[in-house]
Amino acid sequence: MWELVITLIAVAGAAGLVLLAAAMRVVKQYERGVLFRLGRITGEPRTPGLTLIIPFVDRLHKVNMQIVTLPIPAQEGITRDNVTVRVDAVVYFRVVDPTSALVRVEDYKFAVSQMAQTSLRSIIGKSDLDDLLSNREKLNEGLELMIDSPAVGWGVQIDRVEIKDVSLPDTMKRSMARQAEADRERRARIINADAELQASKKLAEAAQQMSDTPTALQLRLLQTVMAVSAEKNSTLVLPIPVELLHFLERGARDPAPARETRKEPAPEPAPPVEPVPVAGAPDLDAVTRTPELGAILDQPPTEVR
Repeated sequence: MWELVITLIAVAGAAGLVLLAAAMRVVKQYERGVLFRLGRITGEPRTPGLTLIIPFVDRLHKVNMQIVTLPIPAQEGITRDNVTVRVDAVVYFRVVDPTSALVRVEDYKFAVSQMAQTSLRSIIGKSDLDDLLSNREKLNEGLELMIDSPAVGWGVQIDRVEIKDVSLPDTMKRSMARQAEADRERRARIINADAELQASKKLAEAAQQMSDTPTALQLRLLQTVMAVSAEKNSTLVLPIPVELLHFLERGARDPAPARETRKEPAPEPAPPVEPVPVAGAPDLDAVTRTPELGAILDQPPTEVR
């Protein structure tokens, strides 16, 4: 009799231990347990630690409350300025209501992933290429709002959304590279022109100072000669100042004044002498040219030996 009682007690104890082991559940610190009793949610989510359930009646679902990093596959779209791009992003979210995450949506991770891809395509179509490349913070905020609006009803909170990379076609990359090169060249030319302007102003001031003190020009010439000779070149170029050429030109244009001499008064011109008529001389004006006289005058002169 006592043996039977001891056996029954041992069997009951073993069965109790088995039931206790089946009823024991451990919820980790980063998890929350949602208890379903005969298919219905019972009570509040179980906190971390050891919890007991009714075996074969209750079912405990554990929900991870950690921040989940969900990469968004690269989405190809056309921007508002008709440029084809491929954009990929990453979403950081966490569950804030484990009951809603289990009841209101079948798979909240898949739902967030699909919503993120759709929102990313919408953002690409509403934005310009310059915004995607330089104004990502504003696009990240807009993308976060678009994903967070439906996710609130699923018990999910979107912490952050980041656009990782924007892939452009090769032709667009080459065009942007040429544009950037042209812009850098333009800025370099502007800087060079500004430097030339400042240098010309300083040179004008230096020329004005040297014109006041001509010795400074000679000293500057000697300094230039020393600087050239210090490089140990075989050829020495000696510049001639322009002022020296101007000085020589003025000297050639203005000759030295001649010595002053006493000028004698010019003699007065003699009065014209009138011809005196001679008695018995023929009047040449009255002589008429006869044929015989013309033949004599037209003969060539004879050579006298």
